[in-house]
Amino acid sequence: MKITSVDVVRVVVPAYDPPFVWREGLPGSEPEADGGWLVIRTDSGVTGLAFTVRGAILNDVVDRRLRSELVGQDPIAREYLWHRVWELDRIDRFPVWVQGVVDIALWDIAGKAVGLPVYQLLGSAREALPAYASTVTFSSIEEYLDIADQCLELGYPAIKLHAWGDARRDARLAEALREHVGASIPLMYDGSAGFDLLDALYLGKALSAADYLWYEEPMREFSVTAYKWLGERVDVPLLVAEVAEGAHMKTADFIASGCAAAVRTSTGLRGGFTGAMRTAHLADSFLLRAEVHSPGVASRQLCMAISNTTYYESLIDSNPARRPAEVDASGTVHAPTLPGVGFEEDFVDGPPAALAGALSS
Repeated sequence: MKITSVDVVRVVVPAYDPPFVWREGLPGSEPEADGGWLVIRTDSGVTGLAFTVRGAILNDVVDRRLRSELVGQDPIAREYLWHRVWELDRIDRFPVWVQGVVDIALWDIAGKAVGLPVYQLLGSAREALPAYASTVTFSSIEEYLDIADQCLELGYPAIKLHAWGDARRDARLAEALREHVGASIPLMYDGSAGFDLLDALYLGKALSAADYLWYEEPMREFSVTAYKWLGERVDVPLLVAEVAEGAHMKTADFIASGCAAAVRTSTGLRGGFTGAMRTAHLADSFLLRAEVHSPGVASRQLCMAISNTTYYESLIDSNPARRPAEVDASGTVHAPTLPGVGFEEDFVDGPPAALAGALSS
């Protein structure tokens, strides 16, 4: 099998409805976006897909670098191609997600070629997994408590906070939520890199006292030393290495420092399935969990493939809270069933017109 063409099909991604916000200082939900499908065709008739909401950036990278590198290659040679894109990154400094988009499309080809979902090719670990409710940022403690009640009624067994990015206000919210839901509900907190070390220490001590399961990305992940110092001063488990560049290699530095109680892995920020599996296996060698970041069908495939993850992240982006279709009434997600990654399961009325034309050509 050989790759015959590599194209980016641009599609309009509608603005989020209703829009939502993250912590203070971060952009909120996307306005109308210029999305892009990476479409890799082969001489066997199998086509691989992957998606990004950064279509213009992907188009530029494909035109300048990736098309000439990929056309004529064997798409099953994912290990070689992963390293080749990694090598090109040294000069081009691709956005961290670019390598993942390429790798996901190649795994999509592999799964379709043999008629299996990707998680089965990776080595099935399970067929179902509990989901936690991962909030956006709401207006008040009272609204968060209402959202928590709704999430529990929807069947979610655990809740993760994205809050305001104010250490003292967030600490009061974390304490109030623990008191509200009781001791038996697992709670997590995601700082979205909002703090310096001093504020991260303050909030970390409050999260520890409230028995939070993990404390995720409280600071930017450029300084492993700062995380080491934080880990030495707080008892709440740190979940680290979510957005740090360097895939499994940077994760290894976090683990070696001693600060990591668990690490993040993902297809989007760890170089596709290939990089995500490296990270998960690295963590497993130290008896650490590799919790999968972000929702979506590629994340579901990854959740089902690795043994050392415990939850699927399900975004709660509105009030009233909405449970997405992939999460059932018991708060559980199930393994995808379509061959490949399974993007086609979202095409209820067929793929977008531009993509449909590309797939039929």
